[in-house]
Amino acid sequence: MAKKVFVSGCYDLLHSGHVEFFRQAAQYGDLYVGIGSDATILKYKNHQTVYKENERLYMVKAIRYVKDAFINQGEGVMDFVPTVDFLKPDILVVNADGGSEMKRKFCEERGIEYIELERIPADGLEARSSTSLKEQTNRIPTRLDLAGTWIDQPYVSCYAPGWAITISLEPTFEIRERCGLSTSTRNMIKKVWPMRLPDMAPEILAKLVFCFENDPERCDGIISGAQDAIGICVPGLCRHYYDNRYWPEKIETCNDEDVLAWLERHVCMVPMEPRRPGCSVVEGKDITKEKVEALARAADECWHAILVKNLNAFASAYKASFNAQVAMFPAMIRDNVQAYIDRYSREDGVLAWKMPGAGGGGYLALVVADVDDFACSHAETITLTIRRQKT
Repeated sequence: MAKKVFVSGCYDLLHSGHVEFFRQAAQYGDLYVGIGSDATILKYKNHQTVYKENERLYMVKAIRYVKDAFINQGEGVMDFVPTVDFLKPDILVVNADGGSEMKRKFCEERGIEYIELERIPADGLEARSSTSLKEQTNRIPTRLDLAGTWIDQPYVSCYAPGWAITISLEPTFEIRERCGLSTSTRNMIKKVWPMRLPDMAPEILAKLVFCFENDPERCDGIISGAQDAIGICVPGLCRHYYDNRYWPEKIETCNDEDVLAWLERHVCMVPMEPRRPGCSVVEGKDITKEKVEALARAADECWHAILVKNLNAFASAYKASFNAQVAMFPAMIRDNVQAYIDRYSREDGVLAWKMPGAGGGGYLALVVADVDDFACSHAETITLTIRRQKT
């Protein structure tokens, strides 16, 4: 009687690498496949699936090397545990980059043979992975605003001029709608350049994007802030100075590798609920000269703290900038948002927090003592990769 062999994964962007893995695993016996549920992938990997679980189940079952397949009912990286307990396989097979000591011990406890396979493509085919496929598709960056948010609107900078600070981010994670990461600007860019930004001077590109997004025939009367276009198009760390105009008077950048790597070690995000439909963050706004001056001062202090890599000063200015935002726009903080802030502000290693963009939901962008340490104890952590300037 053939042994039961079990493998597990998401299999969202099904490709030849998956099929070859199934073929190799099936050499050990009858192959059964556990598939991550839509809910598990959303919670664990922080993004929606391309294909819903029933469609992924259909495709995997259709592969001739697969005896049967199931949707895993568990959660997280070990979501396959209920499937294993039901199926009682003889062998668990994993890719070498998907193996772990946790999985090995799990197999020991249940008397299951544990096998790791190297990721080897089929003869004559290129090596494939879901990550590489995503990287080959849409490469439009996003941006994270670090400080000075709202100063790019003239109805704010008319009280006092100041800087907005942004970092341009590689799209290494699922960028959800209505979550403060300039998705409306990204969606507009994709109408013109569907896959990636053109190779041209970043500041000129940013102005083109800004002008295209703010078509004079827009009927909603809203002018999108320039920091979205600049934050996306200008690589590295960037600050832009606003003085009662929609476009900044000057733009300054930092592409020093030590500074960018330092930021990546201390800034990360965690997902919250998206901004709710109908949520107006400008409702009840209270903009005064004193509050705008506090916003501008915090952004200036934030920039200088980053350049000298002073973590405590950076965290203090980052928090001060967010507090200045909320003082002017209290509707940024909703009950659901405050619950996340209350939770993460008490976590070890968290030094400061803010919401990207206009707030109301989406993500919390955290300043932490060490991103890797924080991610080890918080599986929901989204690490960030700052887009580097081309050399």
